[in-house]
Amino acid sequence: MKYPKSPQEKTGGIVYFGRMVEKIRLLATGELHPDLHANLGKGFDERCVDFLGVKYDALRDKVQEGLDDQQALEWCFANGTKPTDEQIEIWNGFMRKRGWNDEVTEILLRRKKESGFEARDEIQTMFQYIDADEGRL
Repeated sequence: MKYPKSPQEKTGGIVYFGRMVEKIRLLATGELHPDLHANLGKGFDERCVDFLGVKYDALRDKVQEGLDDQQALEWCFANGTKPTDEQIEIWNGFMRKRGWNDEVTEILLRRKKESGFEARDEIQTMFQYIDADEGRL
């Protein structure tokens, strides 16, 4: 079973998008780590498709037809919203900081405890937690 790429990696300058579409591909091939199945299309996935103005199921279907990350993003731009550079900058900053002194902090602290990461002070955000949980940090 595999984990997708880091949420911090960018596609077209946008964080998280590549992770979301890679999860779609890994699920389709039966390779997606089971820990990630329950939240497909929810949480950060839902935030990302909302940001781009498309429906998760429609994007999923396009990705399963064989679009690569950049093609999938271009499809989103054509069928939803193409954010400005400033909107992308705001999105990236917002997503990179989720869990740091916001309404997600409690969830982050709970997940760190469940994973045995309580003493890892470098894990301050959900992106950092994901990378640590999946062995990249």
